[in-house]
Amino acid sequence: MDFDEIGQILELMQRHGLVEFELERDGERVRIRKPEPAGGTPTPGPPRAVGAGPADLDLVVVEAPILGTFYRASAPDAAPFVSVGDVVKTGDVLCIIEAMKLMNEITSECDGEVVEIFVESGQPVQYGDRLFAIRTRPAE
Repeated sequence: MDFDEIGQILELMQRHGLVEFELERDGERVRIRKPEPAGGTPTPGPPRAVGAGPADLDLVVVEAPILGTFYRASAPDAAPFVSVGDVVKTGDVLCIIEAMKLMNEITSECDGEVVEIFVESGQPVQYGDRLFAIRTRPAE
């Protein structure tokens, strides 16, 4: 692997907001990780609301944190993790994104009801692509 290829990897990481990248090819292995900012690992901000209208303020969009292939179920013959109308809790698995032969579970960031699924199973997704819209539940 030469410096041009490493430069392309760094550019890819920058473009897609990747924090870590690992590649093994022809017996060579490269692993690149961005350093943590001073003060430790950043904590994610609050869920983002969709749209500007008051009716949309209770919707949270779950976005792809990585690029890869989107799957709604753990196997082709398995039931989907979630469907429109399902109630989810924070941490529930919503889907899997396969990236470089690794299966990454994408979990819900909030409690609520799945109101829209933006991607079909088997489709490629990129960092930031919308995956799900979840209507949050009011605090009880």
